[in-house]
Amino acid sequence: MAAMMIEFETLDHDGRFQAYVAEPSGTPRAAVIVIQEIFGVNEGIRRKCDHWASLGYLALAPDLFWRIEPGVQLDPDVPAQFQLALGLMGQFDPDQGIRDIEATIRAARQRLGGAGKVGCVGYCLGGRLAFMTSARTDIDASVGYYGVGIDNLLREKHAISRPVMLHIAGADHFVLPDVQKAMHEGLDDHPKVVLHDYPGLDHGFATEMGKRRDEEGARLADGRTEAFFAEHLA
Repeated sequence: MAAMMIEFETLDHDGRFQAYVAEPSGTPRAAVIVIQEIFGVNEGIRRKCDHWASLGYLALAPDLFWRIEPGVQLDPDVPAQFQLALGLMGQFDPDQGIRDIEATIRAARQRLGGAGKVGCVGYCLGGRLAFMTSARTDIDASVGYYGVGIDNLLREKHAISRPVMLHIAGADHFVLPDVQKAMHEGLDDHPKVVLHDYPGLDHGFATEMGKRRDEEGARLADGRTEAFFAEHLA
């Protein structure tokens, strides 16, 4: 496996942003875009990429906060850094973020030789962006972990034509029970969407490190994600 920071051009050709890229040792089976939390492309997100590369995927994590604070890396277990992350999220333009993800999709396909499939997996803010990506781009498959504010995006569900999986933390203090209920009511009958609930688990349970991780829940959700991509990115 090889890992590095690479620059990609924006869709409008008016700027360049960095992405962490992890390449498998052999020919990639497909590509997976790892969409950051509000903490930037930190060690946890890089570890996610490294894991996908170990499974044979080309993995890419674009720095979506580059217009606000390029290269920021924050630790959610440090209160001051958590507050800084919330401030960055407040300045972030999700529509522009989707355009940067679309630029990353194009770059991934180019690195695959133009023929391979590309999926995305996102966490927290990234979970919301993964849902938006599924509705607004030609991504081949999308996974969102404890995505925030998806109830406000259900009007876009008609545009989803490729497989989507959402992991919902039952005790998520950022995604309250009424929001979880709205997600189920809006998406349970969608032929391309599957939702998994994790009762008693809180936001961030599948993080790679730190206080938020729940080992059993993370392994269960990650196993489902790996099987999902093995099926839909083949």
